[in-house]
Amino acid sequence: MTPFGSFPERNIEGLARDAGVQCLEAAPCDPRRVDALYVGNFAGPSFTGRNHLAPWIASGLGLEGVPAMRVEAACASSGAAFYQAWAAVAGGVHDCALVIGVEQMSTATTEETGEILAAAGDVEREAVHGATFPALFGLIAQRYLHEHGLDRECLAAVAVKNHANGALNPRAHMRKPITREKALEARMIADPLGLYDCSLISDGAAAILIAAEPWTDNPVRVRGVGMASDRLALDQKPDITTFPAVRKAAEKAYAASGVSPTDVSFAELHDCFTVAELIAAEDLGFFSPGQAAPATLAGETALAGRLPINSSGGLKSKGHPVGATGVAQIAECFWQLRGEAGKRQVADPRIGLTQNLGGSGATAVVGVFSL
Repeated sequence: MTPFGSFPERNIEGLARDAGVQCLEAAPCDPRRVDALYVGNFAGPSFTGRNHLAPWIASGLGLEGVPAMRVEAACASSGAAFYQAWAAVAGGVHDCALVIGVEQMSTATTEETGEILAAAGDVEREAVHGATFPALFGLIAQRYLHEHGLDRECLAAVAVKNHANGALNPRAHMRKPITREKALEARMIADPLGLYDCSLISDGAAAILIAAEPWTDNPVRVRGVGMASDRLALDQKPDITTFPAVRKAAEKAYAASGVSPTDVSFAELHDCFTVAELIAAEDLGFFSPGQAAPATLAGETALAGRLPINSSGGLKSKGHPVGATGVAQIAECFWQLRGEAGKRQVADPRIGLTQNLGGSGATAVVGVFSL
């Protein structure tokens, strides 16, 4: 994984190549053993003017001749790329596949970025009326707080926790601890979401190698994967305080892995906005509806808590180059399981879970991992 941050002087192929080279060297794996390349990328053409990314990246890694494809599923793009690569390897189509997630967002202004991201929602029903993702998740947060009799304190608790974790992550975009007061007093973006409730606009790349048989010591096993979809527009959902795609993807991942929510030791969840972490923790079965908030306030999801969530700092602090996020979550899971997470290492990491979300819940990918 490259550092996440703002790198307008780079190009998107260089970011992807850096992550791919690091991954192949760490394995170690001769590029000639790689049978396929899957690139998760949301909006390379819009942000950088570059299209046909996969063969360009493959060439830079010395992978000419292998199948190379770009996978797009909004902010779940690299989660979806991982899902496809895993299915191909598990099904015997490939013996070894490289998955790279990449995005370069700093090439656009904040206003342009908002418009590009809004295209991952329902353009005719939402974006055409000016509904950006902060606005949509602001509506989700309002309803969630109202339904469960909560206030902004629980959102601030998520932000404070994830910033504390991100400060321990040398690859994080914003290594900056914040206080409860700073989170609550920050300027409002989309009521009730303030500045520190929103993820960062980031550049970066992450890569993982999936093989049918391990050739190194201490490999991480993919126990189960699930992917599901749902409607794009909020007004078409009967309840905007839950994401059915996450629930369905989780059901598939739990069934395939033979584990239950109570077996999970730690999780990397898609906190594009602080409320998204709370809803995901409930949809995944870690807490009943409305209970993720008090659990977070009580420290249960902190690094030293009962169920550490977003040890990496999450999208909130680690950063959110949208096409790279799903694979970056898996990379964090890998390091945690192998005891290689440094100062942010969780205790007794037996089973890890990742949850990658696209749009306002239209796509979800859930993975379960162990040694």
